[in-house]
Amino acid sequence: MFSSIGYVICIPFAWLVRVFYELTGSYGVAIILFTLVLKLILLPLQMKSKKSMMRMNRMSGRMQEIQKKYANNQAKMSEEMQKLYAEEGVSPMSGCLWSFLPLPILIALYSIIRQPITHFMMLSEETMYSIINHLADAGVAMGNIVKVAEDGAMVLKDGLPQLQPYGQINLVKEITAQMPDYGSSIDGWINMNYNFLGLDLTANPSTGFTNFHLEWACIGLILIPILAGLAQFALSFITMKQQPQQEGPAARSTRSMMYMMPLVSVYIAFIMPAALGIYWIAQSVFSLIQEVILGKFFTKKLQEEEDARYAARQADRQRRMEEAKVQQEQRRQQVEQKQSLKEKRKAAQEAKVQKAKKAGTSTTEAGRVGDRPYARGRSYKADRYDSDN
Repeated sequence: MFSSIGYVICIPFAWLVRVFYELTGSYGVAIILFTLVLKLILLPLQMKSKKSMMRMNRMSGRMQEIQKKYANNQAKMSEEMQKLYAEEGVSPMSGCLWSFLPLPILIALYSIIRQPITHFMMLSEETMYSIINHLADAGVAMGNIVKVAEDGAMVLKDGLPQLQPYGQINLVKEITAQMPDYGSSIDGWINMNYNFLGLDLTANPSTGFTNFHLEWACIGLILIPILAGLAQFALSFITMKQQPQQEGPAARSTRSMMYMMPLVSVYIAFIMPAALGIYWIAQSVFSLIQEVILGKFFTKKLQEEEDARYAARQADRQRRMEEAKVQQEQRRQQVEQKQSLKEKRKAAQEAKVQKAKKAGTSTTEAGRVGDRPYARGRSYKADRYDSDN
């Protein structure tokens, strides 16, 4: 099952490498271009991851404050950290996935390099075994292609020859060197040239130590894992430098990773075909260039975003201050209106009282008749209607 899944994964990668090989005629250039295209395809996702990581780097000061403030309360610290991540829109794990992405690509590429007939040319196993039988019938030495018994016969399992670990590579090289016309007669066959800058990309750099001699073909193989380690170290150094500052065990773990990944790169490039070392060097160099360019781009972009957020916060603050002033003025006017209304009512009541007092004091006793103060007018005569007048 897993072999079938691995084969399916190899199909698009093999097609891409095959296209570049047919265009350039160089296996090394094809792998470098393959690496570049993959970087470009994954660039949008890696840009998002890079932006999130740089935001976390800018948050390092606030993160350290939270860590110090809640050093004795891990639950509260985690809660405050999650609030900070949500507020800034970042994920602490967003940058981890892409750092491990080259490894599955490396595994798929290893299958393509190690099994060029079935995983690069995409020929069937039946075709491959038919080619093996043809070479055996032609008297070709098969020891580096298939497992051979002491009597010189091919070791069979279920009636099929058992290949050496790099048997397919050796089979392709044998046909390309000794029987190119026969290879051309096979539908889908490609006569491969594994030389790149004078190096055999199918050779393991480890053989450069076991069979060392002062020639470029040997020295170049030894340099491949060294260059792979140096390129990975430069990439790790730049990446770790741009990550948030950490303290304690996390910082020690980060520093150990910066040295471990280059060592892993050296080991992988040392024990596997040199073509994988070329891929690892190209991947590290392209990633390093990407880190530098994206670092400068997002530094400027994030600063602009922070300035815009600061300006928006200031504008919102100013707006709220203006609204508070307007509300305060409205409340003052309402208070003044209430006071004015009270004063008017009070003045009206006082005026009424004063009027009543004035009316009471201006009435003369001459006009009073009982309880009626104005019963007698100015022309009042007591004897006006007497009969004798």
